[in-house]
Formats: sequence, C-alpha cells, structure tokens
Amino acid sequence: MVAKDKNIGIGLMGLGVIGSGVAKVLLGKAEALARQAGRPLILKKVLECDLAKHGLLGIERQLFTVDFKDIVSNREIDIVIELIGGGHPAFEYTKEAILAGKCVVTANKEVMAKHGYELLNLAQEHKVDLRFEASVGGGIPLIAPFQEDLVANDISAIYGIVNGTTNYILTRMGLEGLDFLVALKQAQELGYAERDPTNDIEGLDAAYKIAILASLAFRTEVGPEAVYREGISRLEARDFRYARELGYAIKLLAIAKKSNGAIEVRVHPVFIPEDFLLAKVNGVYNAIQVEGDLVGKVIFYGQGAGPSPTSSAVIADVIAIAQRISYGISSLPKPSLGTGKTIKPISEIETRYYFRMTVADRPGVLAQISKILGDHLISISSVIQKESDPATQTAEIVIMTHPAKEKAVQEALKEMERLPVIKKINNLVRVEV
Repeated sequence: MVAKDKNIGIGLMGLGVIGSGVAKVLLGKAEALARQAGRPLILKKVLECDLAKHGLLGIERQLFTVDFKDIVSNREIDIVIELIGGGHPAFEYTKEAILAGKCVVTANKEVMAKHGYELLNLAQEHKVDLRFEASVGGGIPLIAPFQEDLVANDISAIYGIVNGTTNYILTRMGLEGLDFLVALKQAQELGYAERDPTNDIEGLDAAYKIAILASLAFRTEVGPEAVYREGISRLEARDFRYARELGYAIKLLAIAKKSNGAIEVRVHPVFIPEDFLLAKVNGVYNAIQVEGDLVGKVIFYGQGAGPSPTSSAVIADVIAIAQRISYGISSLPKPSLGTGKTIKPISEIETRYYFRMTVADRPGVLAQISKILGDHLISISSVIQKESDPATQTAEIVIMTHPAKEKAVQEALKEMERLPVIKKINNLVRVEV
C-alpha cells in the first residue's frame, strides 16, 4: 500500500495517438485530477522509442526510456498505463507489471481478448487492479457496467456496432450509394481507416471487442478464435438499395447471445429493420445494446475511438485505482470467469437470410431454386426480380427467407451453385430482428 503522504507514480508505455492524448491530460489537468484522485498523479517514466516526442508534449527528457525494466522495477511507479497496442510485447509487459505488484490500466483489446482470463486471475492473486475500460467502445462506459452495474442481471444478448471505421464506410454506402472501395478510400483520406484496413473491414477488431464483452456478460472465457467473423468487403451499393426498399439498414454487428446453456458469438454484416435504434447509428459512432432479465434493453452510445474519448476512459480507470490507493481500500475482487459454457458453431444458429443472385432470365428458374430451398426446410418470405440484362439474358433476383438453420442454408447454396440456371450467387446477408 502506498504511504498516505506519497504521490501516485504513473508509468506510461507508448506515446502514439492515444498515449499522447493521455499524457496531455495528465500534464494539463494535473490539479483537477489530483482533487479527484485524492493526491497528485505524477508521471515518472515514459516508455517510448521516439525520444524526440518529449519536445512536442512538454515531457521532461529524463523521463523517457526505451527499457521496460525502468518502469517495472521503479518503486515510485504505482500504476502502469499500457498503450503500446498489438499483442506483443504488450501482453508480456502487462503480465510482468502485475507480477511486480503494480496496477495496470490498458486500452489493448487484442491483449484482453486473447489473455484477459489469465491476466485478471493473475491480478486477483497479486491483489492489484487491472482495468481496461478503453479496450471496448473508446469513451463509452461499458466494462464497468458489465463488472458492476449489470451483475444482478442474467444477460441474454449483446448487439454492438463497435467499429467506427466500418460504420463510417457502411453509412456512406447506404446514404450516398457509394461502392465499397470508394467509401473505403474516403474513410482513409479522412483518417478514419488505416492504410492497411484489414483488421477493421474484415471484422477482426470487432471480434476482439465482442469476445471481451461476451466474457464479462456470460462470465465465461470467450477467446477471439471462438468468434465467427465475416467482413464487409463483399457488400455492394445495390445491396444497400435493396435493403432500403425492403425496410432495412445494413450494419456490421458484433453479436453475442446465450440460450440453453450455449453461447453464440459472431461478427458479420446484417440487415436490421430501419426503425431500430442501432440502424440509425451512423458515421464513426458506436452503439451497444444489452438485454438483461431485470434491466430489459439498454443502449450505450457515443464516440468509440479517437484520442479524447479513449483518454477519458483511460484516465477514469487511473483515477479509480488512485482513489482506492489514496483511501487505503484493498483491491476489490471482480466477478470471476468460468470456462464451462459451450460455444455454438455458426452452423447451428438460426436466423433469416437475404440472397442476391444472377440467374438465367427464363421461365422455371424460381421453381428450381424453390425446390432446393424446400428440400432443406427453408421457407421463402419474398422474391423480387430486380434487374434484367437482355444482352446476357440474365436477371438479378432477391430472396428473403423465414428463419432457417445456417447449416441448411449453406448446403442449399452449394446445391444452387451447381444449377446451370444460376450464373452467380452475389451475396448472402443474415437478418437480425
């Protein structure tokens, strides 16, 4: 325990966009933070390979180091803030800091998704805090509500728009009729998408985040490898046009559900009714809907990324730990995670489906398609012929189904692809209602 008259020492790892934002808050709001924390928060060491950054941020040159040991072995450091990002060496540094008896605040979704179970148990053993509010949703309070405010609830479902980059791209495609590559380029030019956008557009970022939320909500270990994942690159402008005609919006949703003792966790594009609140979340904003037996449906909404919102979450975690230290409160145990629940494979889920396909423009085509769907117990809700091409003698049709098993749908699609009258199955999108 830190002596009552002692300042609280901070070790900051990483001075990227988020780390620089956190450093500015620690230095620029020092007096206000001290009042909230109960004593001054003093930056003792900064782990950063670009030593020139001290001049840009006003940090004393002697505080910089390129050696992690200068932080983990420094007895004046009570709280380590990990903002390096990525899997390694962030995981190893976080683990070593906990083993050294230091509290840790991190914004690292990859580390917490892959190793959160191990690190949280380790923190419990060593009676230190590990807080990670900024790992999901930026400045939106999510982790603390799952750990504290919602613990009396039996959570049944989470639906989340948790990646601002993909939500911006889908918004532009939906509102302006842009093709995917055009919308992606626009997002990159505005700084919303990385030069290599793979983690965002292929759903990996969202998979990390829903793995963390599912683990907390269902109190069981859910790793990112258990999350079924599809990205948004197959979507075309016409999918958004047809969705709008049918009364839907298209979003990349991170979904976690629990039923009959099993959990389904998935990330993929979905049709959702346009009058649903999540359908109206546009641009780089995030929103997460949680369904509990006591609280009903609640939605958390706000900016899910950026230096200011993420700094807000990081500093809030630092203050929470500092208050505990200042007032001599022992580290409180967090709800424990188990490992007993079954993860339902994607083949076992049941939902509705949207198909878009190019077929031969002649009689009898729909009868062949209907037979295959019927053989797999897939009921058609509606069929619409959208466009025809006299030159190629083809037409584009859109089919909406009633609820069906994923396994049956995939088997039916394989059979349909072998039909001579089907030229191409252009897209499949699941429907959530």
